[in-house]
This record gives sequence, C-alpha cells and structure tokens, in this order.
Amino acid sequence: MKQPQNAFKSAIKAGKSQLGIWNSIAEPTVIEALAGAGFDWVLIDAEHTPLSDADVMRALQVIAAYPETSAIVRPVANDTAVIKRLLDIGAQTLLVPYVETRAEAQAAVDAMHYGPRGLRGYAGLTRSSRYGQVEGYGTGASDPLCLLLQVETAKGIENLDAIAGVEGVDGVFIGPADLAASMGHPGNTGHPDVVGAVEHAIARLKELGMPAGFLSLDDAQNARCIELGTTFTAVGVDMALLLSGLKNLRARF
Repeated sequence: MKQPQNAFKSAIKAGKSQLGIWNSIAEPTVIEALAGAGFDWVLIDAEHTPLSDADVMRALQVIAAYPETSAIVRPVANDTAVIKRLLDIGAQTLLVPYVETRAEAQAAVDAMHYGPRGLRGYAGLTRSSRYGQVEGYGTGASDPLCLLLQVETAKGIENLDAIAGVEGVDGVFIGPADLAASMGHPGNTGHPDVVGAVEHAIARLKELGMPAGFLSLDDAQNARCIELGTTFTAVGVDMALLLSGLKNLRARF
C-alpha cells in the first residue's frame, strides 16, 4: 500500500485557496454532513470540545469517505504526547493552538517527526501506517504531514516572523478570539486594534510566503481576509450554524 497523500498540504503549498468549516459537535452524523457539504476542509476541534482520541479517529474515518474534503485536527495543546496519539490515529494535518514563540513552534515541529529529526515515538502498527501495510512507512511517514500553528496572542503576533521562520511549519493560523482577549478586548474581535493586528499578520505572512489561515463568523471579515491573502479560511462553525438556524426559524413563527 502506498502512503496516503495530503491534498490540503499540496493545495496550500501551491497557493490555492481552501475554504473550511469548523466541527465542534462530537457526533458522526454531523461530521458526515459537514464532510459532504462541499468544503475543502473540516476542522475537528479537540481543544474546546469534549472529543476524545477515539472520537477524533471516528471523525477521521467518516471524513475519509469524502476524498474531496480534507480533515484537520486541533489538539488540546502543543504537547508531544498529545500530538503523537493524534498522528498515530491517522491525522495528517494538525492545527496546534496557542503558539507564542519560536521555541514553541520548534517543539511542535519536533513532535511531528520520528527521530533523528524529531521526538515522535515510533509505532508501526497504527492507523497512520494502515496497520503496517504502508510501504516504507518508517522513512516516508513525515511526507504527507502538515503542521499549522495557531498564533492568537499579542506576544505571538510580535514573534510572528520567528514562528513562521521555523523549518517544518506549513502554515500559520491567526486566531482572533484569544488575540482580542490578550489585547484587552475579550469577546470583541471587531475592535479596530484587533482587526488591525489580524490584517497586519495576514499581510506579513503573505510577504513571508507562508500560508495564512483565519476563522470568523463575520462574512465581511472573512471576505476581507481572503482578499488580503489567507490561503485556508474557515467561514463557519457547526454549532453557530445550528443556533442561527434555530433562532431564525423561531423568529419566523
């Protein structure tokens, strides 16, 4: 068996815009509906949800039935052991949260790779190797892996060039919610200072040739960020879409 490829990684490397949707509801039928909705990628959020590793693996299996849609997993933390388990269950693309320094970026890179390049513990009979059936897995395991780092604080923005400059980083995602909180505007991602910091970061990443990502529930803000140069942009969250639909339905009656 050949090593499964990563269409998302190839697309952002080529500069092709990838539209995404955020999954926060830990239920396979919801994930299946998202995967079949025509988006380029679905983010499985294991940071701010009660998803277990087993839940994440089921989500990956569901999304695998839709080859036009890529799965991205956000772990709970930038932790070598956490990242190892997600890679072992078959995650190819990770969005590692709350990266503020070059050292933290390097730690995430190290966690993605087997030795001698990194610190990932080796296991040959996992879903990532198709239970030992992938030819040359030991030497080719890193090839399809894609590491996205989430920069979401004022400190992270200050260190953006250093973070983006770490070899092995494939993309940088600007998280507006925690950025707003770190700047003294919790819950207000539309504050002019926050918007300015987001737009500056996206423009700078474009100058550096580093794919930039973003998520907002504001259509106008998403359109603006895509215009500025985001390569992977999430334009909705399942729970928010559910609540919006419920409120609109109730209002109509």
